[in-house]
Amino acid sequence: MRFFHIADLHLGKRVGEFSMTDDQEDILRKIAALAREHKPDAVLIAGDVYDKATPPVEAVRLLDWFLVRLNELGVAVYLIAGNHDSAERVAFGADLLKRSHVHIAHSYKGPLETAKLEDAHGEVNIWMLPYLKPSLARVWLPNKAIETYSDAVEIALSGAEIDTAKRNVLVAHQFVTGAEISEGSEEISVKTSENIDGRLFDAFDYVALGHIHRPQSVGRETVRYCGTPLKYSFSEINQQKSVTVVDMGKKGTVNISELPLVPSREMRKVRGTYAEIMNRGFYQKMDTDNDYIHIVLTDERDEPDALAKLRQVYKNILSFRYDNKRTQTQEALESVSDLNKSSPAELFGEFFAGRHGRPMSEKQEKYARALFARIREEAGA
Repeated sequence: MRFFHIADLHLGKRVGEFSMTDDQEDILRKIAALAREHKPDAVLIAGDVYDKATPPVEAVRLLDWFLVRLNELGVAVYLIAGNHDSAERVAFGADLLKRSHVHIAHSYKGPLETAKLEDAHGEVNIWMLPYLKPSLARVWLPNKAIETYSDAVEIALSGAEIDTAKRNVLVAHQFVTGAEISEGSEEISVKTSENIDGRLFDAFDYVALGHIHRPQSVGRETVRYCGTPLKYSFSEINQQKSVTVVDMGKKGTVNISELPLVPSREMRKVRGTYAEIMNRGFYQKMDTDNDYIHIVLTDERDEPDALAKLRQVYKNILSFRYDNKRTQTQEALESVSDLNKSSPAELFGEFFAGRHGRPMSEKQEKYARALFARIREEAGA
């Protein structure tokens, strides 16, 4: 049994002033071409299909094209909503689409949705868990004690009747403790309040995760984030984007590989003085008409109308800043009072330690994290 694992498409996303729709169409065409070549039995799409809960029309049309193309190739699809999606909107027409082997999970309402595939080694059970917040879990499981994200996922999974003698695959969109995030690609809260323990997934032979943009396995090789198919942040410049390929043999045999994805436009960081980077010898080997550029000028004096002049050469400048003695001094002063670098729970821990002359206990820290997570949910953050 072969699966393609993709996630975090963020269809409809804008980076700076630029729409990524053309780039996304290009990369989905390349994924479809890989599906035609490598013939997966199914594609697992692990959430954040769209960048917003109410996606633009062109994003909806692009997803529609992609699903139709996979269907024409005879590839089944298993798709869940992520935290950027509206689960109800994503699941529009889900019951009808099942007839075309496109399985889209409805918003969580208690039992996990499941489907079955078969090959020479028997059944493979596909379990689908859309992004789950404690507040939503409490609605459908009112008699359960649910305070944290980990509580919510643990209780949701405990209600699934998993036959561990058979092969089981979970598609989920959560933050597993230990995952490495790219600064700028996810909110800082993903480091604290959303943590769930990877041991909750022990019953599954493979866990197809979305939410973190860097491809990686967490805890064990078969608990995996595939990463985004495109670079959406300059912190991701050095990442090789790919499709994760999962080849599942008999029970206990799972092989994981990657198929590289090459974008139509690269993201590049350009650093130097104004004179240096505007010298033709500096940029002549770059695709300055197409690539997305982040420019850092090191001049001690600001160049008049620098951005307008730079755009005469570098057409797609996503961001631009100076890095010199003046800006370094300013950043150092700002960092002293930059409270946003710590989560509310961490700041409270510092306050507690200063007040009582000792750090909080493990139990107190857990209570504080859960409390701030609940406040954040109820505030709609």
